[in-house]
Amino acid sequence: MSSRRLEILRAIVDEYVATQEPVGSKAIAERHGLGISPATIRNEMAVLEDEGLITQPHTSAGRIPTDLGYRVFVDKLATVKPLSPAERRAIETFLDEANNLEQLMKRSAKLLADITKQVAVITYPIIGENTGSEKMAISGTANLARSGEDLGLTLSPILEALEEQVVLMRLLDEANSTVHVRIGREQIETNLQTTSLVSVGYGANSAQLGAVGVLGPTRMDYAGSIAAVDAVARYVGRFLIEGA
Repeated sequence: MSSRRLEILRAIVDEYVATQEPVGSKAIAERHGLGISPATIRNEMAVLEDEGLITQPHTSAGRIPTDLGYRVFVDKLATVKPLSPAERRAIETFLDEANNLEQLMKRSAKLLADITKQVAVITYPIIGENTGSEKMAISGTANLARSGEDLGLTLSPILEALEEQVVLMRLLDEANSTVHVRIGREQIETNLQTTSLVSVGYGANSAQLGAVGVLGPTRMDYAGSIAAVDAVARYVGRFLIEGA
């Protein structure tokens, strides 16, 4: 795929994530400084559509990314946004003010949900019990309701899946030390196939203690979510290791 076509895909994803509106060639030409005409952009968008990376919803003149388009964006284009100093200080403050492990996890999940505007999930070990025993902190389910237009009739099954904590445990059990993104139909759980999951494990060396993740509609800020999930996992892991 040409670099120009990739930049047009990036522009479509960025615009759609920001506006929730299908993206037209004129908007890309005016706001993204690619140095090419709307006509050229339309030609390239036609190729992207033929490749299954974007699609035309209803009769709109604009296009939106497909699951495959988001996958290409994440794999080739997503530049991880560093957390702001304020966000990093907020994470550290939440850790410092926690009195115990359970409070730490609940506060960290709430903070992550606030930062990403998604559902945040953190699994963590039950101290003093058999190896493999773990609990889960979840926050931000109300954020899904605000994404109702994205999720449509699938919202209720998603909420049902979130109530089945064993489903989330199973999803996060697959996390490892590298941030992983499951997009749309890549999700194993049928009820979650209109969502994306960004997750990463945390721990010391090869000993994984738990995992951190955010779940939301496929129209999410992937770069920002990846940065936030990774940062919270690092802080939580450091807290557990240093407190051990």
